[in-house]
Amino acid sequence: MILTHCASCAAELPRLARQCSRCKTRYCGPACQEQHWKEGGHDKLCKQIRRGGGAEQYNADNKYKDAAAVAAEVCAEDIKGQTCYICMEAFHRRTKEGLVRMCACHTTEGFVYVSCLAEQAKILVTEGAERNLDDDKWTRWHTCSLCEQNYYGVVKCALGWACWKTYVGRPEGDTLRGCAMMLLGNGLCAAKHFEDALSVQEAEVSMKRRLGASEIVMLDAQSNLANTYQSLGRSEALSMQRDVYFGHLKLYGEENKDTLLAANN
Repeated sequence: MILTHCASCAAELPRLARQCSRCKTRYCGPACQEQHWKEGGHDKLCKQIRRGGGAEQYNADNKYKDAAAVAAEVCAEDIKGQTCYICMEAFHRRTKEGLVRMCACHTTEGFVYVSCLAEQAKILVTEGAERNLDDDKWTRWHTCSLCEQNYYGVVKCALGWACWKTYVGRPEGDTLRGCAMMLLGNGLCAAKHFEDALSVQEAEVSMKRRLGASEIVMLDAQSNLANTYQSLGRSEALSMQRDVYFGHLKLYGEENKDTLLAANN
């Protein structure tokens, strides 16, 4: 779960927290749940959250809308008079969103709507799974199909939320859901939302450890978490980076590229 704090008092939640039976909003206990219903406005929001797919989906959808709006606002000056290279529209009639561009495309390329990028990625990932394709369709969630460079900053953050809202409803152990959680954490870091990224990445590491993920998967998740600790000036960063380095050293040896990257970190 990305919603890791009580909806009423904001205290950190245990994994098996109390939740609203209708919309799955989570609380640290019955007192907070009752208070939120009577005084926190949950009585008015409960049906809306339930219709929106439950607390986690509802939160992801709203966070995506906010992130996409921020990305469009940041890119506003750069995209005047341009059209989306996917849908070829200068105005998105359905979402009313603005164009973005944060990759390495030339000045006449790469203008696009975040929703078009998300839909393209979703279709390609589904197609790859159905046809058992070996090539990695997942890269479309974070890499421009024109210049083949990663998105960055607030656009990467918006795509992280788009990815998470697409796969959040899958079972906890689903591979795509796990990848979406990692992408969201990285996107939040790219937009310098380090405290939010920390919540996501700590939840990801805990989940993967609980599910018995492979050592290399755990090392990737711990490396991302350590980088966020470092960005926040937290002392846990160094010890975790050391663990990641020695993990790669054991698995791949000292001359492997990933081992060298871990050593540099």
